[in-house]
Amino acid sequence: MEVILIQNIQGLGYKNDTVSVKPGYGRNYLIPQGFAIIANNSNKKKIEENIKQASHKAEKIKNDAIALSEQIGDVTLKVGAKVGESGKIFGAVTTLQISDLLAEKGIGIDIKQISFPEKPKEVGEYIALLDLHKEVKHEVKFEVVSE
Repeated sequence: MEVILIQNIQGLGYKNDTVSVKPGYGRNYLIPQGFAIIANNSNKKKIEENIKQASHKAEKIKNDAIALSEQIGDVTLKVGAKVGESGKIFGAVTTLQISDLLAEKGIGIDIKQISFPEKPKEVGEYIALLDLHKEVKHEVKFEVVSE
């Protein structure tokens, strides 16, 4: 079943993308929740027209994301965590902590835009991926230290 996404859905696609999903997922979750519409000819034409009208806006949004990526640069964050004797973290390092640390530096990033390719389990250096735009991704290094 093909659907057109109305908003960004992590792991599936971005707004206005046409994606193939299992029929039950589309009919029972995406469409009733308002996350997608059926990809028939009339809906495809509406989306194409919307994209055409919003293309200059989309270019500005992309340029803003690139500027934000350059503003972040090669910043390294230090995340404090309670650590056991073996070096393992009690609890977890969350995207909220990364978002708060970036906010302290004057960079506003939503927690939904942050992901970890490798979950921080011990003291050490890790990378957080920032999904700033459909075409703009940025890596931020952070170090987990004991409190």
